Amino acid sequence: MDAYDEGPDARPVPGAPDAAAPPHSTAALPPAGLAALSLPFQIAAALALALVAVVACVHLGMVFLHVAPSNTVTKQHGRAIDEWVYPEFEQNWKLFAPNPLQQNIAVQVRAEVKATDGAVRTTRWYDLSAADGRAIDGNPLPSHTQQNELRRAWDFFVATHDGANRPNGLRGDLSERYLRRIVVLRLDRAGAGGPDAVVQQVQVRSRTTNVPPPQWSEEQVSDKPVLRQLPWWQVAENDRAAGTRPVNGTETAASAR
Repeated sequence: MDAYDEGPDARPVPGAPDAAAPPHSTAALPPAGLAALSLPFQIAAALALALVAVVACVHLGMVFLHVAPSNTVTKQHGRAIDEWVYPEFEQNWKLFAPNPLQQNIAVQVRAEVKATDGAVRTTRWYDLSAADGRAIDGNPLPSHTQQNELRRAWDFFVATHDGANRPNGLRGDLSERYLRRIVVLRLDRAGAGGPDAVVQQVQVRSRTTNVPPPQWSEEQVSDKPVLRQLPWWQVAENDRAAGTRPVNGTETAASAR
């Protein structure tokens, strides 16, 4: 029987369409999404999306102006910005530094120490900020103490004292004691005055120098350092870390012998 014969016993021709298979459907798929809505609903949905986009842009703009440094827009429309942000969208951080630091402030200390032979002398100035800087430089994971302890203590003192180093509030005495304990601890670690010497008084000062402006800038700043020197502070027993020699340690040791 030939492949082209017809009849119930005829063999199928390779590549010929199967007569039993249903024909391919060419009907269009139903619309989806917004296109499935009627024209009035499409218009309403488009208006709603546009309204959400406008509100989002306004909100981002208001928050940006709220956290940005003071400028012409915030000066003219500050009240409207605050009414938008507060209280629901209040921000407790700043996008940019409101007053970028343009000075290098070094905290230095010297001490009056008493040696084991009873001699009293004044040490050199110890640059504590420089020591912290050396500890941080090249260290991928510097400690919080190295980065912030001394700096925050000095900021705390300056914020609670006037230009004549007089406390301007109840926290002034606290800031003095905090700063004094830090510098006494640093002096003990540095071995100020030699072995077994006892720190009796300390004096702290800051040395502030302006950061030079870039070469393209026309700004002129002074390159002379400004010193702020505090009065001598008597070291009390509770200013010392545990295990250090007390103020009267030399006298106690002498009497024991």
